[in-house]
Amino acid sequence: MRARAGAEAVVASVTGRVAAPSTLLLGRYDEAGRLRFIARTAPLSATARGEVGSFLSPGGAEHPWQHRRFAVGWGSREMIDHRPVAPDVVVEFAGDTAVDEGRYRHPVRYLWVRDDLSPEQLPPPGA
Repeated sequence: MRARAGAEAVVASVTGRVAAPSTLLLGRYDEAGRLRFIARTAPLSATARGEVGSFLSPGGAEHPWQHRRFAVGWGSREMIDHRPVAPDVVVEFAGDTAVDEGRYRHPVRYLWVRDDLSPEQLPPPGA
């Protein structure tokens, strides 16, 4: 059994529809202010899709991940079809402790929206 730990991150992109995302691509800002990818969630439940989707809005042309490509899995060449969202919603998630340079190796589990936190309050990746 893997050790699991809770953490927070910014929802920066989604798969599926923005209003009812299938999965979330999560990030944190590094010390230089760049939004770094740290994790992807496992598929969300129907309830979670509606809950988190109600907080999200599409990312604009200036979104740092607008033209970024992400692999489906660790070491995979297959790319994710994702939609950047405004990086202003913080969520809490549970992930195993397999973290490499601030990035979770396995999909994490979405827990809930943390509307009491702003992206600027989160520690940088790997901290």
